[in-house]
Amino acid sequence: MVGMISMFIITCMGVDVAHAQGTHGKEYWRKIAANHYAVPEGETAFALAMELSAYLKVSDPELRDDLAYSILATWILEQDDFSPEQLLALEEEWRKNLKAGIGEDQTDSIFGRSFSALCLSTLAERELKTPFLGDAHYRMLLEVAMNYLNDERDLRGFDEKKGWIHATAHTADLLAALARHPSFTKQDQRRVLEAIRQKLEMAPTIFAYGEQDRLANVLAAIASRKDFEAAGFQAWILEMDKADFSIWNNSPPLLQELRRFENDSYLLRGFVARISDGEMSPAAEEARKAALKSLRRR
Repeated sequence: MVGMISMFIITCMGVDVAHAQGTHGKEYWRKIAANHYAVPEGETAFALAMELSAYLKVSDPELRDDLAYSILATWILEQDDFSPEQLLALEEEWRKNLKAGIGEDQTDSIFGRSFSALCLSTLAERELKTPFLGDAHYRMLLEVAMNYLNDERDLRGFDEKKGWIHATAHTADLLAALARHPSFTKQDQRRVLEAIRQKLEMAPTIFAYGEQDRLANVLAAIASRKDFEAAGFQAWILEMDKADFSIWNNSPPLLQELRRFENDSYLLRGFVARISDGEMSPAAEEARKAALKSLRRR
C-alpha cells in the first residue's frame, strides 16, 4: 500500500526517474545549504528529497553527509515541507534501503544502509512532534531497526577518504527516537535491550567512534519512560555481568570475549552519564545504581 502511495506521489509531483536519480550538481545543493535550506523557487521539497535520497548511497562525504543528509534532516525536522503521505513515502524508501546489500563486508553499499538509518531517525523524531506513521508503520519500523542492528556486518566508523560510515551509531539514533514513542511497550523494552546485548556480544571489534555512547542514548531513552521496567533492566545487567566476568576464567582472556567486556563497559559508562543529566524517576535511579554497581567491579 505504501509503495502505491509513493508511486502516486512521485507521479503527481512530476518526479520522473531521471530526476529521482539526480540532475543537480553539487553547487546547487551548496547554495541551498548556504541559503538557510530554503526550497528554491519553482521547486518542491519532495521532488528534491527524492533526488537527495539517491545521494545517501554515494561515497562522496560532502554530497552524502554535509549536503544530502543535512538538507533532508533540516527539511524534515525544522520545516513543514512534507505532507504525511510524502513522509511515509520517504520512510518506505529508506526502510527498504536497510536491506540493500546487507551481509556484505566493507563495500560502498554500506552508505545507503547507514545513512538511510540516520534519515529514518529524523523521521522518528518528526513522528514524536507531529505523528504521521500510525501504529502499524511504527511497529514495522521498530522491527526493521532491530533487525538491521543485528544484521549489519560493516561496523566501520570512519574512513579517511569517504568520511563517516557509522552504521551502528546511526541505528542507535533511530532506536533512541523509537524508544520514546507512546507505542513502545514493555515487551519492546526487553527486545531492544536484548538486541543491543547481542550486537555488543558479536561485534568483532571494540568500537572506537562513540558507538557505545549512541547505544547508551537508547538505554537512557528507555529508562526515562514512565513505564520503564527497572526490574527487567537490572536483570539484563546481571546477565551482562555473568557473561562478561566469565572471561577471567581464561588466562589470558579470549580476545572476542574481551572485546565484549570493553564494549559493555563503555556502554554502561555512557548510560550513567546520560541518565544522570537531568531529573530521574525512582525507577531510573535504580537503573543508574545497577549500572554503577557493575562498573565498580570492572
